[in-house]
Amino acid sequence: MHATRASSSRTCPNKLLASLPAADYRRLRSVLNPISLPFQYVLLKPGETLQTIYFPGDGVCSITQTMRNGRTVEVATVGNEGFIGINALFGGDRWLAGALVKVPDSAAQAMNVRAFRDEMNRRGPFVNLINRYAQGFVAFLMRSVACNALHSVDQRCARWLLTTRDRVGRNEFPLTQEFLAVMLGVRRPTVTLAVGALQRAGLIDYGHRRMIILDRAGLEAASCECYAAVKKHYPRLRF
Repeated sequence: MHATRASSSRTCPNKLLASLPAADYRRLRSVLNPISLPFQYVLLKPGETLQTIYFPGDGVCSITQTMRNGRTVEVATVGNEGFIGINALFGGDRWLAGALVKVPDSAAQAMNVRAFRDEMNRRGPFVNLINRYAQGFVAFLMRSVACNALHSVDQRCARWLLTTRDRVGRNEFPLTQEFLAVMLGVRRPTVTLAVGALQRAGLIDYGHRRMIILDRAGLEAASCECYAAVKKHYPRLRF
């Protein structure tokens, strides 16, 4: 399974890139490659040399950590508000976690690390946007650590579904319970119980490997406080 070329005729849906002044974005287009990313495509593996920066478009990617026993948990989510490859911002050349596609992306853009660092060295609008996003990403990580430790699986499941819905911009998206279990760091039967409870409450409809959000307000009420906290944080960064 490989990333494939996608049409570049549409306006870039990545909010970071779309926030650039027109002249800066036109210059960057020469080093940006439009690609599509299939479901569960592995962007990066732990310890792998960081060669490419990914800017999601209409999909969602997960940053994961895997333990020695093989169990994996999601530690962060990246959609069209950000980029994959934040290590490059700090001079690192090795990726410290896993990164994979959790919602297919037909409008992502890729940039090699050298071009990314060259643009950062220009000290222009691109640097300001990337640095503001990094602030938001760190805040997201801190909130995720607290959430995973203190909140119930049902609450975290509701939060995960809401966050994914916000990033893809639609109420329906592909999802398997196996994948959701990995993202939440729990066993499949635990996810089955959580999804079943949300479905019986009329908040979601799940079947045929598709998730549909039926009652967003109800799902927000079922979520923990972390969803609202993170949602309020990103607009303050002004991108």
